[in-house]
Amino acid sequence: MLFGTGRAGELLPTVLAELGVRQAMLIGTRRELERSARVLGGIRPALVFDEVVQHVPVELAERATQAALDAGVDALVAIGGGSAIGLAKAVALRAGQRDSAARPLLIVAVPTTYSGSEATAIWGLVDGGLKTTGIDPRVLPAVVIYDAELTRSLPRGLSVSSGLNALAHAVDALWAPDATAATAAVAVDAIRMLAVALPAVDADPGSLTGREDALLGAHLAAGAFSATGSGLHHKISHVLGGTFGLPHSETHAVVLPHVVAFNVPAAPAAEAQIATALGAPSAVAGLVALRDRLHAPTALRELGFREGDIPRAVTLILAAVPTSNPRTVTADGLSALLRAAWSGAAPGSAT
Repeated sequence: MLFGTGRAGELLPTVLAELGVRQAMLIGTRRELERSARVLGGIRPALVFDEVVQHVPVELAERATQAALDAGVDALVAIGGGSAIGLAKAVALRAGQRDSAARPLLIVAVPTTYSGSEATAIWGLVDGGLKTTGIDPRVLPAVVIYDAELTRSLPRGLSVSSGLNALAHAVDALWAPDATAATAAVAVDAIRMLAVALPAVDADPGSLTGREDALLGAHLAAGAFSATGSGLHHKISHVLGGTFGLPHSETHAVVLPHVVAFNVPAAPAAEAQIATALGAPSAVAGLVALRDRLHAPTALRELGFREGDIPRAVTLILAAVPTSNPRTVTADGLSALLRAAWSGAAPGSAT
């Protein structure tokens, strides 16, 4: 993990040379690649792949993998947010599955949002409207270059929702399947750091201090999440995004307070940790105050989710709820949670 504000353009070619990369595939949206031209000026990729969409459809992953194999690349340089990095992970995974004897494709990630995907060995693919995730060491980036300068061009709304996505990683890590005291300590540090950094980014978008802290907080949160696995919040968000096409980070921003309101009655230790980290009387009050201070989205209906789709979403989510969740999840309880999130009702008012 390399942190260097304003230094990505210097660090990237150096890293590729030190890794012995001969043929690199550059992955990022066309807009991101144009915006980051200065950073990329020092490398000459064998292939540029700019077809990047959220939630990584399996068909797109297959096209990108075939393009990488045809070009004979030995590394993937992903610049952007979770979608670009997620596609790089899918390519590395599928290329490895095709030829397990071949040298794994290295991933060099240059994140420009606070998604945290670069710090995990978690991959995700959508096939037939269903999102599948997994863990594989082949998708963990070999090197990550954090340059806060690259986040300055993030629109305010995406800065906020991306940061709340990072916060969701830390919160979910407190009750995910493999949570431990050690991962909880990292997660709490991440919550505390993000609770300060995100308002700073929102108040002064040009300042780099808040952006540097937000990147570090996102990194810590993703590390805790990667070690513990997906909790209830992410199971819900994966269904809403993968099956119903909701935008990734905005969905996290809306759903998080509702999941916390649902779980904390059965998780007093996590409740106290979240509240203390947020400097609030309760976990839910702290999250709602932070969300409102950042003017984040509050209702799934504003993101395109239809009330009539709640029953199907409940069925899909129930099949994926981890047994570690501190509170038993029933169809009625989950329906009430989603209905409150859909309408924008106060978290906990219906559960």
